[in-house]
Amino acid sequence: MAQRPRRGAVALLGGLLLALTAGQLQATATTPAQAQAAEGSGMVMVLDSSGSMAGGDGSGSTRIDSARKAVGTVADALPDGYPTGLRVYGADKAKGCDDTRLAQPVAALDRAGLKRAVAGVRPKGDTPIGLSLRKAAGDLPRPAGGAPGKRTILLISDGEDNCQAPPPCKAAAQLAASGVDLHIDAIGFQVAGKARAQLECIAKAGNGRYYDAPDARALARQLQRAGQLSADGYRFKGKQIRGATTRGGAPGIVPGQYLDTIGPNEERYYAAGLDAVSTADFSATVVPQPGAAVDSLDMLRTRIVYGTTGSCDSASERFGQREGATPLTSGVSRIPTQGGNGGCDKAGRHWLVVERKGANGADAARWPMELTFHVEHPLKKGVTPAQSEPEYGAGGKDASLPTTAPQDVTGGTGFNDARTLHQGVWRDKVLPAQTLWYKVPVGWGQQLRYDVEFANEPTVKGYSTHTSYGGTQVYTPFRAPVGSGTGQFSPQVSYSGRPASLSMGTVPVAWTNRYETHPDVVPVHRNGDFYLAVTLGAKAAEIAQHPQIGVVLRIAVLGREKSGPQAGASAVRAEVSPGDSGPSADGTPDGGGGWSAGRVVAVAIGGVGVLLLAGLAVAYGRARRKPQTGAGNSDPMRGGSW
Repeated sequence: MAQRPRRGAVALLGGLLLALTAGQLQATATTPAQAQAAEGSGMVMVLDSSGSMAGGDGSGSTRIDSARKAVGTVADALPDGYPTGLRVYGADKAKGCDDTRLAQPVAALDRAGLKRAVAGVRPKGDTPIGLSLRKAAGDLPRPAGGAPGKRTILLISDGEDNCQAPPPCKAAAQLAASGVDLHIDAIGFQVAGKARAQLECIAKAGNGRYYDAPDARALARQLQRAGQLSADGYRFKGKQIRGATTRGGAPGIVPGQYLDTIGPNEERYYAAGLDAVSTADFSATVVPQPGAAVDSLDMLRTRIVYGTTGSCDSASERFGQREGATPLTSGVSRIPTQGGNGGCDKAGRHWLVVERKGANGADAARWPMELTFHVEHPLKKGVTPAQSEPEYGAGGKDASLPTTAPQDVTGGTGFNDARTLHQGVWRDKVLPAQTLWYKVPVGWGQQLRYDVEFANEPTVKGYSTHTSYGGTQVYTPFRAPVGSGTGQFSPQVSYSGRPASLSMGTVPVAWTNRYETHPDVVPVHRNGDFYLAVTLGAKAAEIAQHPQIGVVLRIAVLGREKSGPQAGASAVRAEVSPGDSGPSADGTPDGGGGWSAGRVVAVAIGGVGVLLLAGLAVAYGRARRKPQTGAGNSDPMRGGSW
């Protein structure tokens, strides 16, 4: 099939949208939405109120004044209702290593209460960080029945612990080991040397992340980022289960969704009874603390085994970068052969095996893990499926995408609350180390094609030459990742604050794709909601001036939807023009949000050009079963600056 012509006007408009900074995007932000935090989730800020916080911050104010403003900023940015509290140390005594107290209990967000509590703090005494961390862990709610929550201790300090009872790094490690749902982030306010090293140690030992704040503006920015990442944590769903380390003790699973945990270099086994003719689709998603230490080759592997030595299939996914952890998903299927005489076609017990591989120095914490299991029954007798569609065709890298004005949208935290989008142009904001999730309905015979554009962003002084990355991945309805190993698309692009973009997509959905050999074609064998994940690298926290960075998604669902998987199936609706946004995320007609089309066109006409980004690809390192070389090579990274 012939490729569609390369976009000219689209690239021009894309450059315009990216030229607007995240700060301009934030001007349209609405009041934070109600938080739907998992039971047992919450955050307690631990604020240094020792004597040193009465010192100047270099801008004519005191450090404690800057901290008060920063706490107010994060309180305003957190979602309504998110459980939040404040603990202070060194605020009540001129001397004393027991000087720590809960100034605002962890409860549904009380913005006014938090601001009043921090306004009453007067710096006086010592710095008992270790003791305060232990007390803070007790301030947080506990999840009931083993359900995964997300409990955050957010430490803000301008110096090191001068009490050492207990040693803060040791205390952080002990607390982090007490449960996968607890982590400790640390923000160093104008620190260096031993003080910074200790805070970095606390964050690493506490399965969290260290943020450096050399001035008051940076403190507010980093505190807002850390707080929002806590509140926007992955929303889990499923039945609690405990996988075994061998086949013999593996728990039985039936089609559904499950929750477990997995440690570094560990295998978990789950048993499933399969018939001889149905396709069984499995997935495993691990959710480390955002930004946790990982190596580019750290891996999540899924495989299906049977009998004593038989293996049906396997798939491996890698982080592909060293900046910090993000959610990672691997999907695998047991697909009976067309002739019914394959080694895996036998009915009986099979095992899903999930394996986590991590390099030395990578995050040692156990990671929450979400499992899915679906069964697809064969087509009815006498039904002939349509032929497979293993080529991208019109959905390749040069596909025409919508050019309408963007509509505002807020992405979900994971698969379970991914925001439904349709064809059109959408605008969101992403934090460093955050992954946003969306889903797009794709019918039989259709294919998904989209671009992700990261906005032009003012950079922090001294960090203009530093780089992070932007990333994306697309998943099938059964959560198998596809689209990045074909030669058509790349899942990552370098990001330095200048506009950058990625292209991604799938082949058309066809029932018989399951019999193809390319690993990014086989999973595209069922219609339904396809998931989009958009990630900004953790190091962007060192680069960007604004807490969040603007992102634009251009989404097209190409081809006529067929009424079913059978050959000769009728079309159920006409193909939507690539320039038509269709309904918005909330079901309203296009044009209700974002910039007006008139404004976009007017500014675009007055523009002077587009700066193309090239050669910014980041190695991704990805292994799947039976890898093959796809047709064609491309540099999918395009951006613009005016």
